Parts: sequence; structure tokens; C-alpha cells
Amino acid sequence: MSKFYAIVLSAGVGSRMNSNIPKQYLMLKDKPVLAHSLLAFENSDVDGIVIVCGSGDEDYIKNEFVEKYALRKVKAIVKGGAERYNSVYNGLLACEDADYVLIHDGARPYVTEEIIKRNTDEVVKYKAVVTSVKATDTVKIADDDGFVISTPERKSVYFMQTPQTFEYKLALDSYSALIKDLEKEVKVQVTDDAQVVEMYSDTKVKLIEGDYSNIKITVPKDLQ
Repeated sequence: MSKFYAIVLSAGVGSRMNSNIPKQYLMLKDKPVLAHSLLAFENSDVDGIVIVCGSGDEDYIKNEFVEKYALRKVKAIVKGGAERYNSVYNGLLACEDADYVLIHDGARPYVTEEIIKRNTDEVVKYKAVVTSVKATDTVKIADDDGFVISTPERKSVYFMQTPQTFEYKLALDSYSALIKDLEKEVKVQVTDDAQVVEMYSDTKVKLIEGDYSNIKITVPKDLQ
């Protein structure tokens, strides 16, 4: 039987929230934002959870989340890095016995069991799948001065969400290659996990259906 691990990223500081408290620790209804995300995976079919947190937050995560919410699937709590890709890489290193990994933003509290199941089903077929929704507005491509360059067809434009799910070896090899390039001071810009796989492998990434309510808490209005 294949093993599926969820890497839940909770190392961000959430500077755009205008709060001294990291956004994943803010209360949403009756529990912190991060707790909603963790419980979704706890109640799903994934076999294990790895939480990547800010440096020094390990005991806080253990006491206020793992123990408080009786999260039995948590296999490790690891320290994040300076950038998101460092945090993902640290999380991957803690998933050695996984066959597939679901990488999820801890600040996306409304991920559903249906989305998680869709990821675990589809990744077995395609090796790399990304939760996404179709763009509902027209998108413009602009130059550095803010002038429109082009208007892509809306039917071809999708907004990326998480989880983004991969065959474990594919994700680890791709991220290892990225880290090596960064250590060599190669200029690389990546904004999501799929982009790393696109850059460092020949595997095509399959878009799968997400949900418009699966938003990431980024600014105060999102929490409302």
C-alpha cells in the first residue's frame, strides 16, 4: 500500500496581516487557522503529517496543536527555513518513508476531505498534480511599467491552490536540484511547488479541481 504524507507549512510570519501574531495562529471561529488545516488531514486518508514551523515554535506546535487536538498522524515537527522553498525541502527530508507527498499551506483552513481525496487519487496516475480553480476574471500580462502586454484566453488561466501533490522521489529530487542551484548562487525564482517540478524534471503537472472557498489567509479581510 502506498503511503501518503501531508507537509503542512506553518513557518510564515504573515507580514501583510498587520498582526504581531503569525496568521496561522490567529483564531478562526473556535480554533486557530492552522488547526483547521491540520484537522482536515487528520480526518482524511493520509498516513502521516509533517508540520513545518517557525524556528523556536516546535514546543508551541506540539502543545497547542498536536496534543490539544489529539493529532495522532503527526510524524514530525520540523523547523522551517528562510524561504518557503527551504521549508518545503526540510519537510521533504522528514518524509523518507512516504511514496507521495501533499504540500499544503497551513494558512488555507478550508481545504476539504474531497480535495485531499482528489489529490491522493490523481497523483497515482500523473505523479504531479496541483489543486486549482479556473480564473473568473480577465487576466492581463503587464510589463515592468504597468502597461498591458497581452491578454491570455481566460479559459486557459487557472489560479493555483494547495495541496500540490507529488510522487515523493520526484519532489525530493526536484527540490534537491533547486537547493543546489541556490547554493551556487544561481538566480532562481519559484512561487509554488509545481514550478520546481516543472523546472527540474520532465514530468508534466496535471491541474485538478479545487474549490473557490479554499482561500489562503493573507490579509485581514481574508480572515473575515
